[in-house]
Amino acid sequence: MTYPNQPRPDGFGPDGSDAPAGWPQNSAYPGREGGFPVQGDRPQGRATAPDVTAPLPGAAVLTKPEAAGDTADSADQARPAPPARPGRDRYLDLLRAVALVRVVFFHLFGWAWLTVLFPSMGVMFALAGSLMARSLSRPAGSVIRSRLRRLLPPMWAFSLVVVPVMFALSWKPVRDEGLWWFLKLGCYLFPIGSPPYPEESGSPGGLLELTWADQAVGPLWYIRAYLWFVIASPLLLKAFRRLPWVTMLAPVALTAVIGTGLVTVPGMLGESLIDFAVFGACWVLGFAHNDGLLKEVPRYLAVSSATIVMGFGLWWASGHLTEEGWNLDEIPLAQATWSLGFCAILLVYAPSWRKLPGRLAGWDGLVTLANNRAVTIYLWHNILLMAGAHLVDQLWNIPWFGDTFDTYIEQSYDALILIAIWPLIGLAILSFGWVEDVAARRRPRLWPNGSDKRRATA
Repeated sequence: MTYPNQPRPDGFGPDGSDAPAGWPQNSAYPGREGGFPVQGDRPQGRATAPDVTAPLPGAAVLTKPEAAGDTADSADQARPAPPARPGRDRYLDLLRAVALVRVVFFHLFGWAWLTVLFPSMGVMFALAGSLMARSLSRPAGSVIRSRLRRLLPPMWAFSLVVVPVMFALSWKPVRDEGLWWFLKLGCYLFPIGSPPYPEESGSPGGLLELTWADQAVGPLWYIRAYLWFVIASPLLLKAFRRLPWVTMLAPVALTAVIGTGLVTVPGMLGESLIDFAVFGACWVLGFAHNDGLLKEVPRYLAVSSATIVMGFGLWWASGHLTEEGWNLDEIPLAQATWSLGFCAILLVYAPSWRKLPGRLAGWDGLVTLANNRAVTIYLWHNILLMAGAHLVDQLWNIPWFGDTFDTYIEQSYDALILIAIWPLIGLAILSFGWVEDVAARRRPRLWPNGSDKRRATA
């Protein structure tokens, strides 16, 4: 079994709609009721806020009675029915669910080619950027506060379990760093940088392997990157609406400077800046999706341009392979360009699904659950993979069974962990998932797979 030790797992991150009361909710990430509005014909310019005073297409328009003889009944007949609330965009929900499954497979099997097959992080940053652009039709301060409210409590629940275990296993402050070490420890509360953790903790052959802390804390890099994108979004969106293509490509240029070693920025600032540069183009691409800019570009031109960008990414990766081969997580410029082109094609061809079509409909409940609990799944999946490995190890200790099937257990070790991980994820959802509801100021739910809504509409 392989566990990549670099603290940069692919995954996805928290997001959600912060629409005022009465507005339909959006969902670019877990547990957000409602969905993305269907992109339609966009008025001239790049206005994103809906004109709530304008009549909906096809809706009756109330007019002042032309004669005193008009009765209340006639007025009631002229009153239009309330418009139906748009449902979730199930295509985007499906992308998030696929990204979650892909990250679990990657951190279990360590197949580097999965980062090429489906760049989960780029996809999730693009979807989050689209939702952020829509939300910023309201005051930026309130949107940022709401995003932080949804982001931090699930991370606090995670830290409340992991950090005490580190200290219980003899982790101590680094004397040479003094007060700075304690300030970095605060990143478990507000992740402006990478939090500290012991390089080795636990014991060989014990319940927790020596590198468990490295693998457990790894997912927090995404929380840090998402936080910086949220804070920078008001300025990024203004820049995008003035110079859209320059703003979209500027992060790629920055990656070419700091992601290739041409210029080195040390410390936490350097780590944050590289992540911001690598995935910044995908985030801004989400702005373009929200504003309808992608619809203005002829499809053949958009796809051919995206293909060229992706081709450059593969060409660059081929000349800068690391010991992990084609793992694009370790090749920043290749990751930035491949993810940008890949996400552009996904969004150019994005259908508007109110329901999952055909055979995909059978996965509706699991897709809904994954979206409603994506933060929980993302934060805990590495720890659960280690727990799954420990459970499989116990098969050798079962009398008769371990000796009889020793060879089969060894040959199917990773597959057995894959089987074990899903019920473990279910337990994590039941134990910690409700924190996402509390963070979003909703009634806590244990298993939000949409079954209650399906029964209500049946």
